Amino acid sequence: MTQAIVRKSLYEADFFLWTQDTIAKIKNGNFDDIDWGNLIEEIESLGKSDKREIESRLYTLLEHLLKLIYIDMPQEFNGWKRTIREQRRQLKSLLKQSPSLKSIWSETFESAFTDSLNDVREDYPQYQFPDKWQFECDIDTMLNVDFWNCSTESAALPRFL
Repeated sequence: MTQAIVRKSLYEADFFLWTQDTIAKIKNGNFDDIDWGNLIEEIESLGKSDKREIESRLYTLLEHLLKLIYIDMPQEFNGWKRTIREQRRQLKSLLKQSPSLKSIWSETFESAFTDSLNDVREDYPQYQFPDKWQFECDIDTMLNVDFWNCSTESAALPRFL
């Protein structure tokens, strides 16, 4: 009986060791022995991870903004504001580290708003929420404006509908 010997690659057997080995090979200019397929996959994964983080943090930011602006639960306001501050801080940091992520903001905003709107509507069916975001949605505005304090006529919305 012949047994097939299955040899795991270093990548499959010990990911951390694979990263250290790959770094050493690059530093030493030993490009012929680099596991290019897995290296390319990991680099692609890093970009996707940053995009997912933008989407996730923007979703959470919008969800808490919707709650703070439209839900009459004063006992929750401080918690919602803390979450808004933290999401903004993390988004600013991520965009500072990778400014090119700003290019996906518009497409990410639409899907994050739709998802957050659907979830707050499900969680708070007794409240009404607008079908569209009622404020500017550019990066600077979203990361700096306290929409619940807006007093201009175009931005003023009733807190409790």
